[in-house]
Amino acid sequence: MAVIKANAYGHGAVETARTLLRHGVSHVAVVSIEEGVILRHAGITGPIVVLGPLFHEQVRDLLAHQLTPVVSDIALLPVLAEAASSFPVPYPIHLKVETGMGRLGLSQEELAALFGSRRFPTTLQLEGLMTHLADTDGPSPDMTQEQLARFRDAIDTVTASGFRVPLIHAANSGGAIRFPEACFSLVRPGIMLYGYHTLPNSVAVPDLKPVLSLRTTVAQVRTILPGHKVSYNGTFTARRKTTLAVLPVGYADGVNRRLSNRGFVLIRGHRAPIVGLVCMDMIMVDVTHIPGITVGDEAALIGRQGNEQITAHDVAQWAETIPYEVLCSIGPRIPRQYLAA
Repeated sequence: MAVIKANAYGHGAVETARTLLRHGVSHVAVVSIEEGVILRHAGITGPIVVLGPLFHEQVRDLLAHQLTPVVSDIALLPVLAEAASSFPVPYPIHLKVETGMGRLGLSQEELAALFGSRRFPTTLQLEGLMTHLADTDGPSPDMTQEQLARFRDAIDTVTASGFRVPLIHAANSGGAIRFPEACFSLVRPGIMLYGYHTLPNSVAVPDLKPVLSLRTTVAQVRTILPGHKVSYNGTFTARRKTTLAVLPVGYADGVNRRLSNRGFVLIRGHRAPIVGLVCMDMIMVDVTHIPGITVGDEAALIGRQGNEQITAHDVAQWAETIPYEVLCSIGPRIPRQYLAA
């Protein structure tokens, strides 16, 4: 089950879904009905699982677009059961069990009450049972192992009531790499699909390759003299005669303002520091040390030029965040161009 929520972590959900399904992925997962509807309107016909919370008012739209809900609130079951009563066969759902994330999910007590009383609605099919692991990238395996033990108890509760659940899933990217016992019958990779991980150095990881590059072009080249300031509030002052390249990309496109005076881009195979505050639509970079810069030269904010590379992990370190946020922040007005896969 490929997780393509948040516009496939900034990569573009529709094209990502088409590619993954073409390569044999059985399910895709989004976080909201709205994300699922976008995929349906784009012609995606495969199973789409909605991981996020579901509200009573959304049930009609969910069924109309044949989206598979993850039910984390037991009060939704009778609403779904009633809405699905007109279908010729039971409507598939997944149940989420809370095992230690402290977020969405049925408690062990709710699960025992539901299946102990045999009150599971006949108009619904229990296609999946899941939980979410909170610490697969932490230094210790203890919390994950505790969650898996609770999840196995939940599986026993359900199967003891006579239910055969075809899809049992707990492993996210970190879980799939680090905890083979968490894989069950389905895994839910997210960040790993896009070439990144957040696992500690003590864990061996596959040879992941980032699939996204973020590029722009030099819009203007200018020279400033010592003492001249750059961008809003004058946070950068030139100490020498300085050549600047102006790039038409800014925080409205996902360039974190924390990269002001601390991030880099690649131009002509060299790292060029961002100087001054990141603007809404532009950044300025110091290219004094790079000969021959001209308007139209390519600049890579994420990607490779020659022997140099900048990854979303590098950007995350400069911005004091995680690669997830860097990728998810890439704005919708940036065109996505896809290479055949």
